[in-house]
Amino acid sequence: MQSAFQERLEQIQRRVREACVRVDRDPGDVSILAVAKMFGPERVREAAESGLTVIGESRIQEAMQKIPLCPGHLKWHMIGHLQRNKVREAVQLFCMIHSVDSWRLLQAINSACEAIGSVMPVCIEVNVSGESSKFGLAPDDVPGVLEQSSSLTNVDIVGLMTIPPFTKDTEDVRPFFRHLRELRDEWQNRCDICLRELSMGMSNDFEVAVEEGATWIRLGSVLFGERQRQAEDGRG
Repeated sequence: MQSAFQERLEQIQRRVREACVRVDRDPGDVSILAVAKMFGPERVREAAESGLTVIGESRIQEAMQKIPLCPGHLKWHMIGHLQRNKVREAVQLFCMIHSVDSWRLLQAINSACEAIGSVMPVCIEVNVSGESSKFGLAPDDVPGVLEQSSSLTNVDIVGLMTIPPFTKDTEDVRPFFRHLRELRDEWQNRCDICLRELSMGMSNDFEVAVEEGATWIRLGSVLFGERQRQAEDGRG
């Protein structure tokens, strides 16, 4: 008998496939990042038993407490705002960081990875909506960071991430996802860098994000059920 989690996952996978069909994409190009913030290790184990292997966290302290209690084969991605004084811990806990929002943070990640002999894949967070309440680089600032990044040997910029304004009508967020994809295409050519990943789309809008090119969709409540209290940063 299927668990409730497995049923939700299969519904999501069906919706992803249907979104891909609508725009002639390969569903294999879309990965699910199960956002486990505020859910305990038992819920993460449930996700692992259903076949998910990549888990997202927003807070360093929560990840430090939770990861040792979860299956060891899982891969963990950082999706929350990362302060520079937490970078040393982050590069040891996570195998990818989606939320790099400044040149100084990128430098700090590079230095921390250099110290332990690793290379960290990262996404640059772009504030495409221009909202003052959101983290992320302004679009005009991203090309300069991409060009400077060639001097960093211990980070690998693999893509871009964004969080659109929250709205009940998912069509209202389509322009923001589309704009990020268009910026990605422009910057790849301009800066001669491969930005293969687009981390965009959450529980309420992931189908639109897939239609607009998302490669990572960050799913929390649609997978795990409603949290006891709502997350503060709206990243999954």
